[in-house]
Amino acid sequence: MVKAECTNLFFMYFRPNLIMFFLLSKILFFFICPLSWIIILLIIGTVIKSHKVKQRIILISLVGLYLFSNPFLLNQFAKQWDIVSSPNLSNDYSAAIVLGGFVSKDSKEIGYFNSASDRFIQAFKLKTQNKISHILISGGTASLKPTTFTEASWVSRELKQFNVPDDCILIENKSRNTFENASNSKIILKRTRLHPPYVLITSAFHMRRSLMIFKAMGVDIVPFSCDYIAGKQKTTLVDFVPDATTLFKWNYYIKEVIGYGVYYLRL
Repeated sequence: MVKAECTNLFFMYFRPNLIMFFLLSKILFFFICPLSWIIILLIIGTVIKSHKVKQRIILISLVGLYLFSNPFLLNQFAKQWDIVSSPNLSNDYSAAIVLGGFVSKDSKEIGYFNSASDRFIQAFKLKTQNKISHILISGGTASLKPTTFTEASWVSRELKQFNVPDDCILIENKSRNTFENASNSKIILKRTRLHPPYVLITSAFHMRRSLMIFKAMGVDIVPFSCDYIAGKQKTTLVDFVPDATTLFKWNYYIKEVIGYGVYYLRL
């Protein structure tokens, strides 16, 4: 998911050929990762000749490693960044737009739910509670190679296995990024004449950018955040102990901040 969004940000602005497009996306993803910064500093620290500078660089890298692996700091940032919404909708809605990114595929083009599958769970839950009448799954593929697999199509088949009626499922399987999620979903909702506002379901860390884009597109939405990966726990002493998963979670938030800034300038 993180790699796909980084790829799409470059595609939107630079429009390079496929090979250059692929290389630029890999470079961008590498440089937004805190672990990459730390590794680069450690490499510099080992090859530089000045003993005094070497010590400072290694010290900075170790401090950075601790800070970015510190759950407390991530949780504090998440509390400010995440869009928190009520788990209970006060009204009934005609449709919920579920943003893709919660399905992956293996080497045999077989789909499976990944760590963001709470988006699917919450959409299905709202449907069974009769809080929404339709589910619009928005998600295509970010693969550089043409493929028959699309996330929305795969999810629609899963919904049918849970006895969700076919006429209650809408598929948007062309989008490659959040901008296209919004623009393509708007067309489908207008064509089906489902009345707004619509419920927007995505991960809490992704909701801020999604809200901005959908509102800029003129889509009337009610945020429904889920998949809280940080910021919901009570602070304990354990939160000050370095944690490897925290280091990885920063990738999502840094990408979101960069993406928010890019879209803010674009829209």
